[in-house]
Amino acid sequence: MSVRILVLGGGGREHAIVKALARSPRSPELFCAPGNPGIASDARCLPDLDPVDPDAVTATAKELEIDLVVVGPEAPLVAGVVDRLTGAGIAAFGPSGAAAQLEGSKAYAKQAMEEAGIPTAGYRVVTDRDAALAKVTETGCPVVLKADGLAAGKGVLICLDEAEAREAIEVFFTEQRFGQTEVVVEEFLEGEELSLLAICDGERAIPLAPAQDYKRIGEGDTGPNTGGMGSYSPVQTVGPDQLADLSALVHQPIVDLMARRGHPFHGVLYAGLMMTANGPKVLEYNTRFGDPETQAVLPRLESDLVDLFLAASTAGGLAGKSVEFADRFSVTVVLASAGYPASSSKGDVITGLEKAAESAEVVHAGTAEVNGQIVTAGGRVLNLTGLGPDAATARDRAYDAADAVKFDGKQMRRDIAERAVLRERDQKAT
Repeated sequence: MSVRILVLGGGGREHAIVKALARSPRSPELFCAPGNPGIASDARCLPDLDPVDPDAVTATAKELEIDLVVVGPEAPLVAGVVDRLTGAGIAAFGPSGAAAQLEGSKAYAKQAMEEAGIPTAGYRVVTDRDAALAKVTETGCPVVLKADGLAAGKGVLICLDEAEAREAIEVFFTEQRFGQTEVVVEEFLEGEELSLLAICDGERAIPLAPAQDYKRIGEGDTGPNTGGMGSYSPVQTVGPDQLADLSALVHQPIVDLMARRGHPFHGVLYAGLMMTANGPKVLEYNTRFGDPETQAVLPRLESDLVDLFLAASTAGGLAGKSVEFADRFSVTVVLASAGYPASSSKGDVITGLEKAAESAEVVHAGTAEVNGQIVTAGGRVLNLTGLGPDAATARDRAYDAADAVKFDGKQMRRDIAERAVLRERDQKAT
């Protein structure tokens, strides 16, 4: 009997999850709410279902006789959708609202890291402009300021000097760009960033393949933060032994802590790491798949994602399980609309999708269908994921696809996975 799965969300991450689920030998019957034009090719979309409405999601899951609900974005998690589903006896892949506070509140996450003994940057939580100015003066620059609550990946401001720090403080407390929020003033860490995700069953954490993300809009990591402009996997500096050690350091203690608090963590725990000269330190936790890391990691997955999701939704269900990845490289390039991230153009006609699909996996992130044409729907529009036996091949395929796609104002970075290609060349040279 086929398993029926409802995926909540309508972005690139959710399209990548749907594609990976569709590859399962269990041939699942897939639904997605609200979905997008790309997801509609792989699942039945439910555009009128609000994924942040726990009652509506639960009622729809019952009506469609859904076996498992997979929550993609963070907002439904923080809203308690998983709590409502599990209370109704419906299996869900994702943490409870209480456990999702690891992402819903930066201050909560920092306190949890302290209690669990997780290495992280020094910080202070401030509630007003004067306290923020005092802490910045004490800490010095560069310094990092973070909105406490959810901000779609844009609530982190890295300030290289005092002028930038003062401007950021005005953004938080005078302009209130992210609403009325506490702010975490954090020590600036130097090193190479690493994204490490783990699937958790409330008792244990099993790491997935490492990835590297590109947050800033401009090449050379310039300009404002975005939700992510590209990613690649694997990361050559993290071997299998180091992967296990890293997960034991940054994932398992949090899973253990949440269990002790009575909020067992089920789903995906994302650790954003900085690999500093003094060892790895956690920058942040997300309580769902990263975007666009998911688009680079899941195409390499050889294990059955349906099986993993079902196992993780039950206490201790991952016992004896392993996660296997293909020995190939994956590079994801994000195409964004004009004006992103400050604003975003909508309604621009997109062409070249069929040509792009000849060299890469095409994932829809911010698209709509109007009069039979695919158009931009703002923000990050498409993700093009190239696969290959090495970083250079995968990267070439991703950029071939990215160049094939046309729409007015298209933005993309040209340096995604450049570091990986250079490392590969150095390894071959030696």
